[in-house]
Amino acid sequence: MKKHLNLRSMAAQAVEQVVEKGQSLSNVLPAMQQKVADKDKALLQELCFGVLRTLSQLEWMIQQLMERPMTGKQRTVHYLIMVGFYQLLHTRIPPHAALAETVEGAVVIKRPQLKGLINGVLRQFQRRQEELLTEFSQTDLRFLHPSWLVKRIKAAYPQQWESILEANNQRPPMWLRVNRTHHSRDAWLDLLTEAGMTGFPHPDYPDAVRLETPAPVHALPGFDEGWVTVQDASAQGCVNYLLPEDGEQILDLCCAPGGKTTHILEVAPQANVLAVDVDEKRLSRVYDNLKRLGMKATVKQGDGRYPEQWCGDQQFDRILLDAPCSATGVIRRHPDIKWLRRDRDIAELAQLQAEILNATWAHLKPGGTLVYATCSILPEENQQQIAAFLSRTPDAELRETGTPEQPGQQNLPGAEEGDGFFYAKLIKK
Repeated sequence: MKKHLNLRSMAAQAVEQVVEKGQSLSNVLPAMQQKVADKDKALLQELCFGVLRTLSQLEWMIQQLMERPMTGKQRTVHYLIMVGFYQLLHTRIPPHAALAETVEGAVVIKRPQLKGLINGVLRQFQRRQEELLTEFSQTDLRFLHPSWLVKRIKAAYPQQWESILEANNQRPPMWLRVNRTHHSRDAWLDLLTEAGMTGFPHPDYPDAVRLETPAPVHALPGFDEGWVTVQDASAQGCVNYLLPEDGEQILDLCCAPGGKTTHILEVAPQANVLAVDVDEKRLSRVYDNLKRLGMKATVKQGDGRYPEQWCGDQQFDRILLDAPCSATGVIRRHPDIKWLRRDRDIAELAQLQAEILNATWAHLKPGGTLVYATCSILPEENQQQIAAFLSRTPDAELRETGTPEQPGQQNLPGAEEGDGFFYAKLIKK
């Protein structure tokens, strides 16, 4: 049995790791969840995700209620108070329980002398909550995004920017990919209905199902047997454009954690797939996904800018380049992105994408297909990137995705839709 741990202090420490030390929540949270009972994992995740989703609101509230910010070794207490505010504002946890557990968190982080302070701030917040919310709704911080990102999204989408920011601040829908080697999507939806759950098919992506209500994966029919995989609908769109076939040599570049690698093999089980990623640690997830689904691919660690180091002079029929990007299309799944990214990162990422695209193109056979994809919504990484590539690459031709003047297909995040995602399908003449 896991002993009772104070989830509020754990959430405060996780958020501090992200905001103060630039750690990804995807790296910090799983290790913490290992320490808590299964029944508490979801609450710990909700507290971490929720605080990071609403960080600018919670920060502003603290500034109104405290004369001096907590600094140095007291800094964790600052985030503990945020966890308290988040519970009172955005969860159904009874206020007395939220207060008691949050105040008790001070003991766990070895700051028992600050219990009175935390209690006082939280109670003052309860008294002034409505007034503070009204004031906050009139500030520029109300969009819950850093100002540089609001500015970029506003410039790129003058009509839709507010709905994009709103979508980023929602909890994401749970999308699944039905493994067509086992069942048709309709057949699996019947099994889902028999299990007492409801799912909706995506109109454009033939394997995609959205659950009406998110569920634990092991409750899904055949998850352990590989009948279904958790994957956002927009990510599944890559295979729609790649159209892999049995017997082909296919490169999946920047492949981790392997969702698209396995989707390629579901569509073309006899394809020869080389899956490459620069991050050796994340490749373990690719192996896990292949194993669960009973599939085989060649997996290598390698830098996309230097393909000759990991594939020599090999040529491919099809290449999926899921390029490293700002991930501004998946903020609702990874709210820490808002606070980890910097404005200057965008130009650096665009340069990296261009280098990988140039290097990879040399390994595509004449007549072959390259699908360039990102989970970004920023034009510098998407339309502008492909327009520049087309202008400098005479043997590249855009197909099915936009026009040479407006290249690519840009999906934006929507409440019941997939994540923000971009695709460009390129054919080598």
